[in-house]
Amino acid sequence: MELKTEWVKCPVCGNKTRNKVREDTVLKQFPLFCPKCKKETLVDISKFMITIVKEPDAKTQS
Repeated sequence: MELKTEWVKCPVCGNKTRNKVREDTVLKQFPLFCPKCKKETLVDISKFMITIVKEPDAKTQS
């Protein structure tokens, strides 16, 4: 049984990043960098589903 792999796509611009994941890969709060749009996004990845992690802005905290 061979596990399926896919390229991780940037949630901002939709292009492929330099990362590949298998279908059993689980990433929590992974800093995903896109070489095309030069943005870094904090993501959770599980079963090829990418979720953007929203963190509170440090400047708005009191």
